Amino acid sequence: MAEQGIAVISCAELTGIQALERLHPGLPLAPGMVERREFEYQRHGTVTGIMSRNVATGQVVAPSLGPTRTEADFLAHIQGVVASDPSVRQWHFVVDNLNTHQSASLVAYVAQVSGITADLGIKEKHGILHNQASRAAFLTDQSHQIVFHAPPNTVHG
Repeated sequence: MAEQGIAVISCAELTGIQALERLHPGLPLAPGMVERREFEYQRHGTVTGIMSRNVATGQVVAPSLGPTRTEADFLAHIQGVVASDPSVRQWHFVVDNLNTHQSASLVAYVAQVSGITADLGIKEKHGILHNQASRAAFLTDQSHQIVFHAPPNTVHG
């Protein structure tokens, strides 16, 4: 698909990663022994990683690391992935059903990139931005330059 200008990207968020710093260097290797590490460390809080991988090549594309997992963080990550290869005509992102993957700002970005100038409506009032379902329908439209694919919502009982 790469030769056709289409990229398929699998995107995942890694939340609550502990940022640890070892207080002492590892112990040197000895014949027949594995490397040993001291157990003491200093915590520097937690971070969230957002990683996208090109499904065809396995290459990690525009990984991001930060203190939060917000709508703005996810949008910035998607913008970074799209900016990484201007030759791609259409991007397909495989994501989960997290609400930040169906945000109003993401809809606005997809509309802009796809050259859509129609009124998107107002969040929680009307139009494409009305609710999560209407935004999800817009984001999965195959005619856009950026298309999102998510598993169907399931009910477990």
